[in-house]
Amino acid sequence: MFYIIGLGLCDEKDITVRGLEAVKGCSRVYLEAYTSILMVHKERLEAFYGKDLILADRDMVETESDEILRDADKEDVALLVVGDPFGATTHTDIVLRARNANIPVRVVHNASIMNAVGACGLQLYNFGQTVSLVFFTDTWRPDSFYDRVKENADLGMHTLLLLDIKVKEQSEENLARGRKIYEPPRYMSIPQAVAQLVEVEAARGAGVLAPDATLAIAVSRVGGGGGQERIVSGTLAELLAQPPAAFGAPLHSLVLVGRRLHHLEVEYAETFAVDRASWRRVARDVYGCALD
Repeated sequence: MFYIIGLGLCDEKDITVRGLEAVKGCSRVYLEAYTSILMVHKERLEAFYGKDLILADRDMVETESDEILRDADKEDVALLVVGDPFGATTHTDIVLRARNANIPVRVVHNASIMNAVGACGLQLYNFGQTVSLVFFTDTWRPDSFYDRVKENADLGMHTLLLLDIKVKEQSEENLARGRKIYEPPRYMSIPQAVAQLVEVEAARGAGVLAPDATLAIAVSRVGGGGGQERIVSGTLAELLAQPPAAFGAPLHSLVLVGRRLHHLEVEYAETFAVDRASWRRVARDVYGCALD
């Protein structure tokens, strides 16, 4: 059996009972370590699970999946994934590879940012397409995400933006020279994300992301215990003006608030506002939300 098991969002104790039972019965357990990060070190997971974990980086998951699936038709093998197993297309691909090899597959679900983002006060059924925002470079500044954001905005829906992370990445020079030298991990901050949004809005000019008239909510370490979770709401301009420390430690996500905004959503997210009066004013005057 090939198990693909969600670990949740915080630490070693977020695994489900079903998931933990499966891990304990596996001959090999891989930890996928590049589409997201957990808030604890691998050693804590190993101590809690009672199993050694094999780190599976991008190369292994995407190009050496046969090694992960080796003998899974005769013994139990698991791939551990931060969040929920189907939070990344990579994991869908390895499930398909297992099925094509006639290996039985069992998926154990868990919490992910896709549902935990409800902690910011916005109702999950008012979210549209989720969009990824990648790091801009000097030569590559993709803006195709803007079209997806606009589609959501035209329907009045909220947009969850997943901010880029770079783990075990090579520089262009090292990649060209075939040198296995990796750059330090990088995690996109909220100010950097908002700056990129504002830049693309200035180029596109459709008014979808007007800095002073677009409400947004920044979230960090949602589901984290011990006070790690951080939520900050405001206009894009207000969020851009905050120091990076205001948003807590990575990983970060950003929600763009849609015009189909309920007054209960306004009141809940107001708790996290940089400026409550400004938050309510924009919700009322720009979004047309009826407030007492």
